[in-house]
Amino acid sequence: MANPVKIFDTTLRDGTQGEGISLSVEDKMKIARKLDSLGVHYIEGGWPGSNNKDIEFFNRVKELDLKNAKITAFGSTRRKDTLAENDVNLNRILEVGVPVATIFGKSWDFHVHQAIQTTLEENLAMIYDSVKYLKSNGLEVIYDAEHFFDGYKNNSEYALQTIKKAEEAGADWIVLCDTNGGSLPHEITDIVTVVKQTVSCPVGIHAHNDCELGVANSLAAVMAGATQVQGTINGFGERCGNANLVSIIPNLQLKLNYQCISSEQLESLTTVARYVSEIANMHLPINQPYVGSAAFAHKGGIHVSAILRNSSTYEHIAPELVGNKQRVLVSELAGQSNLVFKAQELGLDFDTSNQQTKQLIEQIKDMEHQGFQFEGADATLELLIRNAYGKLEEAFTLESFKIMVVKSANHPVVTEAIVKLRVNGETVYNAAEGNGPVNALDNALRKCLQQYYPTLNSVHLSDYKVRVLDEKDTTAAKVRVLIESTDFNNSWNTVGVSDNVIEASWDALVDSIRYALIGKTALAHSEDLKERVGIVNH
Repeated sequence: MANPVKIFDTTLRDGTQGEGISLSVEDKMKIARKLDSLGVHYIEGGWPGSNNKDIEFFNRVKELDLKNAKITAFGSTRRKDTLAENDVNLNRILEVGVPVATIFGKSWDFHVHQAIQTTLEENLAMIYDSVKYLKSNGLEVIYDAEHFFDGYKNNSEYALQTIKKAEEAGADWIVLCDTNGGSLPHEITDIVTVVKQTVSCPVGIHAHNDCELGVANSLAAVMAGATQVQGTINGFGERCGNANLVSIIPNLQLKLNYQCISSEQLESLTTVARYVSEIANMHLPINQPYVGSAAFAHKGGIHVSAILRNSSTYEHIAPELVGNKQRVLVSELAGQSNLVFKAQELGLDFDTSNQQTKQLIEQIKDMEHQGFQFEGADATLELLIRNAYGKLEEAFTLESFKIMVVKSANHPVVTEAIVKLRVNGETVYNAAEGNGPVNALDNALRKCLQQYYPTLNSVHLSDYKVRVLDEKDTTAAKVRVLIESTDFNNSWNTVGVSDNVIEASWDALVDSIRYALIGKTALAHSEDLKERVGIVNH
């Protein structure tokens, strides 16, 4: 392996500056645990000088028994024309008791004059005094040279002076920031090379993604000598986001032979990416490299035929290396190879010449003609295949459901669903309210099943889409409903099609629950499990 690269995660600070992202203290604690398990070396928890939420996080994070990561607090250099020991922000960093401080200062002479409105000499003193003060109090100090690449291109001599001042004051790291995200990889390479010849302390990179080059620029910096990479999980961040650590880590480790985290920790990358996305309530793009559900998905029959013989024909790495998995999509573009692959994946003897298989193929074709699409609903497809081969035990059957929607003047709409099921030979029914009919059905269905299948407590819907198939029929049109579900470790998609949006939603919802219970039904039906979860039959 080449020299190790330290991973600095700023999801909890820079990532929360992204539009639509807001993390509670509890959210930040959960993410910190996951980041530590992934093996990141630094977790930037926030800016204690800016808000009370971050102060609370720094107080509570001491409760965590972190195995790999150091917690770092963020702040700026001292204010102009003041003493470092009197600076409120610097002292807040000391007060929260972190082992590492990350402070930023100005590298661009334009910013010195326009943003903080002081002299170039005073800015150098601000950098030196701030680093020196934190070091004198026993902290490891990471100095983030803000706007360094823009500053270097405008006035290289002064930009280099700023980082030399930080080094003179004892900075443990000099991190070069492409704050506006406008630099190109060849510029990063050239400038980092010069910096490495100018300072002797370790150098890092902090890239933003405004030109969609955050990952490329980070890799370029490492290849030019940087040994720390700052970024966020899933690229969360202001404007177009920060450099995406979920792509940077496997690129460095699997493609460039750098050591970032252990191979075992790398196998948790997909789980971590999806977990953070769920906690932040941000949808993970299906085509996100390495960790997206479509990252190793194959649709064309020729492709699938090839990967059945050797997966490397159409995959750049084995998906298991990053905790993902290969998927085969079944659609009108797919051939028999796609179904063969799915059956083999399930351990079924899929003989394309027998009557059972032919009936399944015809059933799928007929359902596609009705409006079903299985390329985005792999869980529904798996249920179909298992059912055709007698490998699916019904966890429950519907007897009836009823939905009531009441709207009265000056009052909000109230929706209630009543669901009646047969579960393990018993009749079970429950009622629940919800934010609309589908949510009410979901709540009532879960109330019926959770006493039999406690694992459903960890399953929830993460996305719900409705597509009108026959627009000319207006409100009477047939619709396709696609539901995505997750249990924080895995996600799966199910589909329903009907002239009635409630029925289509119910079908997709039921498939989601049935898929979540695969392999659990026989165990849950046993009397010993009933005794353990305290089920009483009435």
